[in-house]
Amino acid sequence: MVRARLDIQPIEEVQSLKSRAYDALKAAISAMNIYDDGAKLRLDERALSLQFGVSRTPLREALAQLEQEGLVRIAPRRGIYIVRKTKAEILEMITVWAALESMAARLVTQVASDDEIANLHRLVDTFDSADLDSHMGEYSDANIRFHAAIIALSGCKLIAEITNGLFAHVRAIRERTIAEQDRARRSIVDHKEIVEAMEVRNGERAERLVREHTLKLRAHVERYVQLD
Repeated sequence: MVRARLDIQPIEEVQSLKSRAYDALKAAISAMNIYDDGAKLRLDERALSLQFGVSRTPLREALAQLEQEGLVRIAPRRGIYIVRKTKAEILEMITVWAALESMAARLVTQVASDDEIANLHRLVDTFDSADLDSHMGEYSDANIRFHAAIIALSGCKLIAEITNGLFAHVRAIRERTIAEQDRARRSIVDHKEIVEAMEVRNGERAERLVREHTLKLRAHVERYVQLD
């Protein structure tokens, strides 16, 4: 079986090696498209230890924490695997994300500065729908950053904490589906309307638009995506 190779850098002993290994592993896994049909999900502990430049003890401690969070599965004598959720679990995660991000959007209209909201245009207006196909990778990244920015601008630490637990899976499913069924072009339209609602401080409209936008993703996954 081909093993996944994560894009990580060696770490220095500035803070807990376990903590730094955990942060680096989580970031690397979160950046993967784990729902791609060809995704390599098996991790090699020895190779990871060499990549980090640390012993296996802090690495195993970091992997144990990631297992508790449901990001990896450690199978004794078989290996370590990045976890993919079932379709039913993904649909539930998207539903919860829709509720949390829509509330975050309402909060943005109350607490974010005009400049902070205006900065969202950089993640939307720079993409021309007529030439989107040749920039799909760039837009996919901007799409993820747009939704993460709404969470951050809300100023609600608990929403950020809860969505962080969903992020790896919701991000990956967004990346897998963004080029399907003309979703990217429709996404740009939705994002522009969301920013406009925030700029005029219409919290009710911003909340509704974000919720509807994310539930479109749920409907798409339910209809078109095969995971189980």
